[in-house]
Amino acid sequence: MYYFTDDCLIGVEMIDREHRELFRIINDIAELLGKEYIEDKYDLICGLLEQLKQYAEEHFKHEEEYMETIRHPELELQRKQHQVFCAKIHEADVLLAQSEQEEFLDDLLKYLVTWLYRHIIGSDLMIGKMESTIAKGKQVNITFSEEFVTGIDLIDEEHRELFRIIGEVQDVIVNDFIPDKFDEIVHLLEELMDYTKFHFADEEKYMESIQYAGLPAQKRAHDAFIARLEEMDLEQIDEHQQETLEEILEFLKDWLINHILYSDKMIGK
Repeated sequence: MYYFTDDCLIGVEMIDREHRELFRIINDIAELLGKEYIEDKYDLICGLLEQLKQYAEEHFKHEEEYMETIRHPELELQRKQHQVFCAKIHEADVLLAQSEQEEFLDDLLKYLVTWLYRHIIGSDLMIGKMESTIAKGKQVNITFSEEFVTGIDLIDEEHRELFRIIGEVQDVIVNDFIPDKFDEIVHLLEELMDYTKFHFADEEKYMESIQYAGLPAQKRAHDAFIARLEEMDLEQIDEHQQETLEEILEFLKDWLINHILYSDKMIGK
């Protein structure tokens, strides 16, 4: 089972509701994969693919329309990601005819789960966060406080270091005396990437040691965050420094705060 957990909430009711529906479809696919006693699953698979096609068409339309209303800067990127997903699902009919049913279902499930978590946590999360930021009319300072303490010393110390690095990113962005911020930001993003991988490895090792039930969801969230960092367009950063850097900063702050409050604190509990 794949669970729609709090770290998948973006805070926009319509979009969250539709994301829950995609989780349902994915769980139906996983359930069908596990029904080994059904010899021919072709019609059932075709039915699930039709659900996916209809879902994608309606959900992406709603999501893009909403992003237009809040003038979200990543709308074009989202459209491209949506187009890739739709193309993949529409190609599935051909692949189904050419593949063993069990193999097809397994590959489809892996693709959907990977795409789902990376897209929601890596991209969609910022839709709700941007609305929240606009409503507040100000940026939130990135400071480690008692609110973020998990009660696990190792994890808390490493979270402090993540806050420190992101705080340095913020300091560079708001410093009007630095005319060209590209080199410093690239250096900080590389530092953040390296330390994040180190931290996630420690955190996952600790969760394994206590047999934490939420480990698979945590790993998917971690992978999605790393993928988002790796996909950052450095050329875009250089050409539109201030605007792009502010978007990156908001993503880093909001993801870290959301993940600690709604996922990592559960480890300590």
